[in-house]
Formats: sequence, C-alpha cells, structure tokens
Amino acid sequence: METTGTPEATGTGKYIASTQRPDGTWQWRVKEGYVPQEEVPVYENKYVKFFKNKPELPPGMSPETTTPITPSRPEGGEAGFSKTAKHNLKQKEKRRQQQQEEEAEALTVSLEDTVQTPSALQDSLASPLTAPDESYSAATTEKAKKIKNLRKKLRQVEELQQHNQAGEVSQPSREHHEKLAWRRPLEEELEDLELGL
Repeated sequence: METTGTPEATGTGKYIASTQRPDGTWQWRVKEGYVPQEEVPVYENKYVKFFKNKPELPPGMSPETTTPITPSRPEGGEAGFSKTAKHNLKQKEKRRQQQQEEEAEALTVSLEDTVQTPSALQDSLASPLTAPDESYSAATTEKAKKIKNLRKKLRQVEELQQHNQAGEVSQPSREHHEKLAWRRPLEEELEDLELGL
C-alpha cells in the first residue's frame, strides 16, 4: 500500500510523507502521538513568557494619557557628563581660545612686519629682485615663533610683577626674583628680533 503526501492513521500508527526511499516508497510509519520537528513549539521558561506578556504601561494607565518623556539636561552643562568631564571640557575650550589668541597675535606681528617705512621701501627697491627661497621663509617663521615665545615670557613676568605689587605673594621665592630680573633682557631681545625682521 502506497500513499502520497497526506498522513494516514491506522491501527498500529500513522504514515506521514517523507523523502523517497531507495526502493521508491514515500511512506514513513510513526507511533501515535508523534509530532514532526517543525511543529514542536520552542521551549520558553516562565521568565521569558512573563516578559513577553508584560504590558508596557502600569496597570490601570491608559495609553492616551501618556506623554513622551524628553531627557532634560542637568544645570551643569552637557547632559550625562561627570564633574571631571565637564572640567576637562572647560579646560579644552580655554586652550582652544588661547591658541586662537596667539594665532591672532602672530598674524598682527606678521602684518606689522609687512608694513614698511619709506626708507625701508627705498632700500628694498634698490636691492635686486630675487625669488624668495625656502631658507628665508623658514628663518622668518623661526623668528616669528621666537618673538611669540618672548612675548609670552614677558606676559608671565608682568603677571608675576602685578601679583607682587598687589600683595598676593607674601614671600617671593628665589625663582620669583629671578623671573622678575629677566624682564629687561627679554625686552631687549624682543626689540632686537622685531627690528631684525
């Protein structure tokens, strides 16, 4: 007896469609109560079942009364940042602003250097015109860097002197006096470099 794809129930078992055997039959005999593997439900423990059936809202709350919750920023600035991270952001911003100020200062120094006096203009016209080379531009950038560093040191010396005059420093250290003594030599070196450009 051969059957095609539908299972049949008999007294000793049932037949379901399966792959073709080497002898050419399409039957497969199984015991009563057999469930094919594709039809067996996936096992879920009680916790998985609970969370799948858990409502999203608390009991008794209607979905119409809910409003979307928007995260609010704490008063201290950026949302979710710790105190240290906020401090680091402020320091980074200060460094960026200081760098921009220094770049602007260097730009003004270079603009002052490009403006020539009439006598310097006559000297440049009297000299033969040559193409600018890389060593000249490297030397001028090196001088500009040195000028910038000297101005920074002078600014630090002036700040120390202001603190000293304001009485903020009760007993100045030896280093403090040494830095204050460097003011005049720094000013002279700066003047020489600015005239040499």
